[in-house]
Amino acid sequence: MVNKAGEKNHSTVLRICVAGLFMGLNILMSSFSVPVPGGHLYLNDVIIDTAALLLDPLSAFLVGGVGAFLGDLFFYPTPMLVSLVTHGLQALAIALLRGGNGTKHPRISCIPALILGVIIMVAGYTFGRAFIYGTPAAAVTKLPYQFLQAIVGAVGAWLLVWKAGLKKLYHRFIR
Repeated sequence: MVNKAGEKNHSTVLRICVAGLFMGLNILMSSFSVPVPGGHLYLNDVIIDTAALLLDPLSAFLVGGVGAFLGDLFFYPTPMLVSLVTHGLQALAIALLRGGNGTKHPRISCIPALILGVIIMVAGYTFGRAFIYGTPAAAVTKLPYQFLQAIVGAVGAWLLVWKAGLKKLYHRFIR
């Protein structure tokens, strides 16, 4: 069955399912961390950035913001509103600025979007922690871990999308 836009109806269902899968992965990865000296490294930024590179901006925002919010709600609720706003804006910015298939070098054109995502994530959590814990000192102590998490997320997503072939796979089945 084909809708007015000439697009198969199952394509819309597949897009919703993929967004739901990414949201579930975000929730899951929000609950596990890798211990590093003096803190923890969460890998959900890899999922958020990957979804933002593949999905439309609304779906990316929902995966990033709502997924991180629910992950925090289930496992550590204190920063859940900070996660909603920060990861939601991070994913939205990446999805809006990533550069599409029409660009000459999409692998390179998405790098500025990922860098902006790193900046949004680090700034959002720094200001959020300062507000939640009532002191900028608490936020500053976590800066190295936030940078590490955001950079690992951006690099991991870029590798998954471009080197592991996730972009081709996504377009083969969804578009």
